Amino acid sequence: MSNNTQPGLRAGEHTAEAEKHSEGPVARKIEQYTAQVPSDVFLWAAGGSILGSLALRVLGRKEDAQFVGQWVAPFMLLGVYNKIVKVAGSDRVHAS
Repeated sequence: MSNNTQPGLRAGEHTAEAEKHSEGPVARKIEQYTAQVPSDVFLWAAGGSILGSLALRVLGRKEDAQFVGQWVAPFMLLGVYNKIVKVAGSDRVHAS
């Protein structure tokens, strides 16, 4: 059984499809550095933002708490991006 993500593609066509949608040199460089960061870092950063926001709120610094609390979503999105890069980054086509 093939593990292609697109139905109807044969084994050789999968590589050709990946090459058609390959990233440029800047994106590859970003992916290379991003893949080196452990995925836990983003989860811990999001958790730290939640705790920091809560602490600031308890201290009565409402605006600062909201500012720090808004960091949670970007950290989680960066974690998802990191995971995607590790699983299906442009290294499928280009050997570093």
